[in-house]
This record gives sequence, structure tokens and C-alpha cells, in this order.
Amino acid sequence: MKNILLYILLLAAVMSYGQGLLPEEKVKKEPPAQPVHQAKKYDWKATYYEGLARVKLNDKFGFIDKTGKEVIPIKYDYANFFSEGLAVVKLNNKYGFIDKTGKEVTPIKYDYAVSFSEGLASVKLNGKYGFIDKTGEEVTPIKYDDANNFLEGLAKVKLNYKYGFIDKTGKEVIPIKYDDAESFSEGLASVKLNGKYGFIDKTGEEVIPIKYDYADRFSEGLAKVVLNNKRGFIDKTGKEVIPIKYDYAERFSEGLASVKLNDKWGFIDKTGKEVIPIKYDYAERFSEGLAVVEYRGKYGFIDKTGKEVTPIKYDYAGSFSEGLAVVEYRGKYGFIDKTGKEVIPIKYDDVYSFSEISLALVKLEGKWFYINPKGECVIDCNNAPSDHPRAK
Repeated sequence: MKNILLYILLLAAVMSYGQGLLPEEKVKKEPPAQPVHQAKKYDWKATYYEGLARVKLNDKFGFIDKTGKEVIPIKYDYANFFSEGLAVVKLNNKYGFIDKTGKEVTPIKYDYAVSFSEGLASVKLNGKYGFIDKTGEEVTPIKYDDANNFLEGLAKVKLNYKYGFIDKTGKEVIPIKYDDAESFSEGLASVKLNGKYGFIDKTGEEVIPIKYDYADRFSEGLAKVVLNNKRGFIDKTGKEVIPIKYDYAERFSEGLASVKLNDKWGFIDKTGKEVIPIKYDYAERFSEGLAVVEYRGKYGFIDKTGKEVTPIKYDYAGSFSEGLAVVEYRGKYGFIDKTGKEVIPIKYDDVYSFSEISLALVKLEGKWFYINPKGECVIDCNNAPSDHPRAK
């Protein structure tokens, strides 16, 4: 699924949401919006978020609704997708926010802006960052060297090469003294001091000793930690509940974590029991009860008992979303269900997973269009071959 043009178009959006990724986290290549070439009108069109889709025409961006009506003029130099009712737009090299009527609810004056999270958005002005609310009021001083989105009521900020946290009033509730920090997850945040990692709570108390070479954020009550290049898991009391012995480990998802030992992958439960043999060449996290595994260069799916519910025969397989997963076989793409049945034929030149509105973007004979979970064309059907199924 390598489409360089699509990724270039989406680079700015990917950068805005990706700022909080952890060093060890595998970055998924799924773009947050899915562009499609329109034969008749637009140069580019994205999938729908909060009822509206971005469109591009002659290097300008605007928005259409689900009937295709242009509800926001195509006049911006860039536009991000809607989040919490507002969207970042760029005009004359400055950023601001619009609502779904197209009203500019904040001045388009910032050097950079990130989508709203928990009612506030990070903005950059004259080389410094701060936060605004949805009326455009600057609720914190614009004085920081960097500022991440709010999560669990607090935001990570950077000042003079050190990190700390502020609340939504702008109060620095955790001192800006750490060499690195990650956003709060399940009430705790990973912090780095003097080359080692540990955890703090929302009062700033160091509740887990700062002694690890790396500490991932908490997921399902456990956090991955690294010591002497080995991985294990701790609970919120700091107890090492799974031995620090693995060569690599993913976060827990749906009660299991994929782990690597001696170049092979398998799964452990929260007691540390190896419930699925460590025999695969790679294993993804569980999603909707199934996990992608790789063996001898081919991909398939297993369930939580380790049963291979599909043949391990595909050249690529993506995680399940809304009951369907993308698979590639001999250079073509389609979708399978959780029984392994190929419910949408493996015939497309490229595809993206089903979106929040239960549509998938597919490419066939050089043209893009949208299909529903039945494999029927529903949008941009003028781009689909004449014999392709269409929704009634």
C-alpha cells in the first residue's frame, strides 16, 4: 500500500497528530484522512470527519458535506480535518481555526496550530507555544518552547530544554525540570531525569523510581520498561509483574502483549504466562479479538487461543477495523472477515481501511472510489468500472 503522492499530501496532518509518539512505538502508516482523485472536479478529496471532508482544488483547500455541497470556501492554503467541532486552516502562511459554518472563530495569525484536544489547542506565535480555547482566548501564556495536547487534564510543556506539565488554567502543576516526559496515561506519566526513566502522578510525586533505561506509557494497567536492553512490565505500584527478559515487547492490547525472544514473537498475558507460543517472525497487537502474525514472509491471523483462523498466506495483512481487515495477495488487495472469508474480492490495486463512516477507499484501473462493507460502490462511482457492484 505504498502511494507516495498520498503520503506527501498528508504529511502536515501526520506531523500534527504524531508529536506524542514514544521512541519505541511502531508508527502505523495509516493516514488520518484518505485522499481520492476526483475525475470531474477536485484535485484531491479526504474522507469525512465530523460530517465534513476536506477537498483541494488548484492548491487551495475547503470543505464539502456528505451531499457534496461546498459548505466552506476552497480558499485556504491548507486545512486539517475537524476535531471537537473546529478545524485548523492556513492562509498567507498563518494558522487559525474555523467552525463548520466556515466562520473564523480565532484570528488567522499563528505561526502554527494543532487540533483541539480536551477543549484547548496548542498554538505557536513568534517562536513560542501556548494554548487557546474555542473562542480564541489565550488561556495560557505563549511562552513555551514546545507544548503537547492536553491529555487527562494536563499538557506537557518544554522550556529551556526541560519538561513539565501545566493544567488548563496555565498553572505549572509539575515542575519543568525533567529531561524528557510523556503525556499522562491512566493517571501516570513517564519522565526522564539524569538518563533514567520512572513515573510521576498528577501531583508530581515520583511514584515509581526513576531507574529504568526507558519506560513506556501505561496500557491496561501495565507499562513496558527497559533495563539493560531487555523488556518487561510493571504495574502502577512499580512491581515488576513480568520479568525484564524480552528482546522487545509491544503494549498490552485486549489483555495480551506481543513479545520477542531469540528473534521470535509470541504473546503473554498479564501474569507473564506465554499463552501463544513464541514462534512467529513478527506479531502485531490484538485488535477486535485477532492479531496479525508473520511466518516465513507471509501473513495471517490468530485468535487469543493461538488458533490460526486464516491461512498464513498473504503478502500483507492489516488489523481488523469494523469487522474487516485489508489483505494483499499477489499484488492485489481486498478484505476478509474474522472467519477468514474473502468478503470483498482481492482485486484492487490499492486500498485503505474502513473509516468512521463505514466506507473504504479503493483504487481500481487507476481510479479511486469508495465502497461499503458489502463491496458496493457508494461514492465517486463514476470512477468505478461499469461492471463493479453499486449500492442501490
